[in-house]
Amino acid sequence: MPLPEIPKGAQSLKDFPENMQQAVHRLDEIFWKGISSMEIGRILKEVNPVGGFEKAAAVEEIVAKMKGVFRNVMYVGDSITDADAFKLVRGGGGLTVSFNGNNFAVREAEVAVLSENAVVTAVLADVFSRFGKAHLINLIREWKPSTIEKFGLYQPLKECFLKLCRRKFPRVELVTPRNKEKLMKESTAFRKRVRGETIGRLG
Repeated sequence: MPLPEIPKGAQSLKDFPENMQQAVHRLDEIFWKGISSMEIGRILKEVNPVGGFEKAAAVEEIVAKMKGVFRNVMYVGDSITDADAFKLVRGGGGLTVSFNGNNFAVREAEVAVLSENAVVTAVLADVFSRFGKAHLINLIREWKPSTIEKFGLYQPLKECFLKLCRRKFPRVELVTPRNKEKLMKESTAFRKRVRGETIGRLG
């Protein structure tokens, strides 16, 4: 199927080319019918992260069930509903990542990602899980294609990432007191451009 892209000026699905409409309909079938009818579909029914409190509670529950520690947790979020979970994970020494987040998410995150492709989060997760937070922070400080080429990433992931991001390399920055306000504005604007004004405005 073609990768769905929103045509300029489109107001509804009817404004999409026919092949794009078919792709969207098929994705709806997969998500709402296919996955829901599978055994793993019960996750959709069991997890109820309505707001910030529930998301933080879900993270706490997962860490407890896995007998884990928060310093081994990487949490990715994009809105005000992730703020409590960000605080919880960051307080325990884990890593908090805003992915195309609004100002609430960037304010509470340690890392801000602005990207048209979510595969960058897989790259960050791979480094975090295999090499630890300190190595990932060092990678982010030197974030550029040549550094990724040399870094010991899982090879198939590295190839996929560099291929997908050849046209536009994603922006990944550490959030500091000096750049926080600037990143909040830029990430919010990028979020609206990528996700559309209606979704982008959500808290």
